[in-house]
Amino acid sequence: MRTIDLRPGEDSIRLGQLLKLVDAVPTGAQVKDVLLSGAVTVNGEPEERRGRQLRSGDVVAVEGHGTVRIG
Repeated sequence: MRTIDLRPGEDSIRLGQLLKLVDAVPTGAQVKDVLLSGAVTVNGEPEERRGRQLRSGDVVAVEGHGTVRIG
């Protein structure tokens, strides 16, 4: 499992930003398609909202790209 630390002073990151950061999608335009395909879960639950705020301790799994923990 890979850990992504939040920037100093920030307490969250949007799911769409995280997917681009970990190269789960090549462009921001493809985030919606990946989410709607059901390939993404947050804390074990399917997630379709690209604006979902992720906080420290959240675990995001992306089919074919592994699992990321927010640190």
